Amino acid sequence: MEPDERRQFERATLPHLDAAYNLARWLTRDDHAAEDVVQEAYYRAARYFGSFRGGDGRAWLLGIVRRASFDWLAKRRSQSAVVFDEDVHDRGDESMDPAFQAIRESDQVRVRQAVEELPPQLREVIVLRELEGMSYQEIATVTETPIGTVMSRLSRGRRQLQERLTLCREGEAI
Repeated sequence: MEPDERRQFERATLPHLDAAYNLARWLTRDDHAAEDVVQEAYYRAARYFGSFRGGDGRAWLLGIVRRASFDWLAKRRSQSAVVFDEDVHDRGDESMDPAFQAIRESDQVRVRQAVEELPPQLREVIVLRELEGMSYQEIATVTETPIGTVMSRLSRGRRQLQERLTLCREGEAI
């Protein structure tokens, strides 16, 4: 890669490294696998950067991360399920009340478990929309699906999340 092309590649992709890792982590449900997937995705992105026609580097890169994540999942489909073991992100010090912190941590665990249990196609649109703040059009570009499909998957994903969280609040397992 030429120096100018390398600078263009870095400008188009590096600002989106956190989003790439976040998507890979949610799709693979494994921190270490997410790191590997992002590394593979950046390798692919660098290799095929000549096909990038400008525009939204984030959507282009996340599309590559998505494909790399599903490739990783396909390779491991025959293996036993991996346990998602994510440390809770920076919680801040909103309250020093131990009861408040326990409730908050419990809620975060429930939401995380509910998202993890969604089918991959629903999980990815929920992560891209709710955690990454992407527009429907951007999600359609990343997932290579029509915008109507994105809207449908978001609706189903949100409904399933709500059902799971409602059951959880009523004392049933997710």
